[in-house]
Amino acid sequence: MRRSAWVCGAGISLVLVAACKDREPPAEYRPTATVKDIMDSIVDPSADVLWDSVVTIVSAAGIEEKRPRTEEEWLTVRRSAVQLIEATNLLLIPGRHVARPGERAEDSKVELGPEEIETLINGDRQAWTNFARGLHDAAVPALKAIDAKNGEGLFDAGGRIDTACENCHLRYWYPPSKQAAAAGRQ
Repeated sequence: MRRSAWVCGAGISLVLVAACKDREPPAEYRPTATVKDIMDSIVDPSADVLWDSVVTIVSAAGIEEKRPRTEEEWLTVRRSAVQLIEATNLLLIPGRHVARPGERAEDSKVELGPEEIETLINGDRQAWTNFARGLHDAAVPALKAIDAKNGEGLFDAGGRIDTACENCHLRYWYPPSKQAAAAGRQ
């Protein structure tokens, strides 16, 4: 009985040691780009491709329905959806700054300065995480619609993406207002 308990204990110990040994060390992130860089380089251009991919244009010449039709057009839109979705993960990497030192708001009447934005984000990281995840969750249906070649679904997802962006901007980008207060900024 003692021998089997010892063998069992030794076996469990070996399994635990092997399980711990196979674990990879935690990733060490090395953020280089700022939140502003990611917005300007990935989020905005990717969202624009999605928003511009399904539109109705009314002109003197008539009504034109624009949507992806060829495999190449669907692939282009799909790549933008993947970029947008994955950019939300980049926004959550610890240690990423909002902007480079010395960068200023383009127009302080319509947007907060980078230092103010970073203070708001660092004051409530969970809210920042929730907004990034909200954008992720709004963009995933766009990818699903693209894979199904469903223009209406892509159009609908575009509206949800716009709402997710605007909710975050109300909290972090626009100067204090009634709308920003409604979005949870104190």
